[in-house]
Amino acid sequence: MAGPGQGPVGKTPGPAAAAPLSPFQRLVQARHLRDLSGDGGVLKEVLRRGAGELVPPDASVAVKYSGYLEYAEEPFCTNCYRKLPRLMKLGKDITLGGLEIGLLTMKKGEMARFVFMPNYAYGKLGCPPLIPLNATVLFEVEVLDFLDSAESDRFFALTAEQQGVFPLEKVLKVADTEREFGNYLYRQQHFMDAKDRYKRAHSILGRSPSSEAEQRQIDASKLLVLLNLSLAYLKLERPARALTYGEKALEIDQRNAKALFRCGQACLCMTEYEKARDFLIRAQHIQPFNHDINNELKKLARTSPADEKNSSRTERRSTSGHAENSGLHLCSRKRRKHAVLFGEREVEVLFVYTQPIFLEAGSCLSCSESQFSEELSLLYGRGKCPLLLLTLFEGNFS
Repeated sequence: MAGPGQGPVGKTPGPAAAAPLSPFQRLVQARHLRDLSGDGGVLKEVLRRGAGELVPPDASVAVKYSGYLEYAEEPFCTNCYRKLPRLMKLGKDITLGGLEIGLLTMKKGEMARFVFMPNYAYGKLGCPPLIPLNATVLFEVEVLDFLDSAESDRFFALTAEQQGVFPLEKVLKVADTEREFGNYLYRQQHFMDAKDRYKRAHSILGRSPSSEAEQRQIDASKLLVLLNLSLAYLKLERPARALTYGEKALEIDQRNAKALFRCGQACLCMTEYEKARDFLIRAQHIQPFNHDINNELKKLARTSPADEKNSSRTERRSTSGHAENSGLHLCSRKRRKHAVLFGEREVEVLFVYTQPIFLEAGSCLSCSESQFSEELSLLYGRGKCPLLLLTLFEGNFS
């Protein structure tokens, strides 16, 4: 007979029933997550592979993330509602040790799922009331982009004298990194912060070159920064500063259509219509099919109606008086639209410019942006012929 607390005679007690696995434990067991920390504290599952290099230790990263507690369906933190999340500096802006370890194993475009044990997340104390004590958390992370700022960080930690002897190749790399930071901030519409980054890049490109080759390298880098500064100041509604930097860009490349366009925009904002027209017409000479330039010219015409009337009179004189001397034969269809016979091909020409462009005799325009399958070149005959083309497309006219 069995005594108190004893099992049936002849029976030995079996092992205690195993505790059920938690949701995170089932995930780890089923998906065979990779152990990044070596002690099971940081586990990773790749959901979508990325491309290129791994995120470097000193990078600033743009990531989308969502953090989940066990048994919770909704994230306790997420930035997925942002179209362009802010850049976060590794070792400074990211407070979870596990997340930093995980990011260093990721590439641009990669999406991954991580499980962080308490020591790699919020610790034993958690972060009440949001994070309970001793909590294991799950994070889903996507790397959108990153910028390696290691060289930039080292450069700006130097004294002015040390910066002056820094190798040019590395200075250009620092300037490019700062410009890329500015571009990212600009896309986020943080125009003031973007402007500051561009000015930081511009400040280090004032060194004296030791050769013409170095000067060309510096000018190429400086031109991009000046164009971006001009654009940032336009967005900040400071057209005078935008014009200043646009003109500095033209000192490097006087035929840069983008610089001419920026200067034209700035002058238009300041109601300096003649200067605006001059800059925009020069830009249009270089890029006749650029829609932004053409739209700005139309905007200028709407702002100054009297000039549009003068332009229309000039256009009518030009199309009637110079057609015979050009390689194009124009026959009027209706106002601001003409049929053109080019060799044996008949095309339609749309006259949309408010200010005619005159090409010198013998000059040539490449129409690679037209809808012809092959590239056309329009060669003009004696005298000057107005060029008022925006688009060319095939048509059959009676």
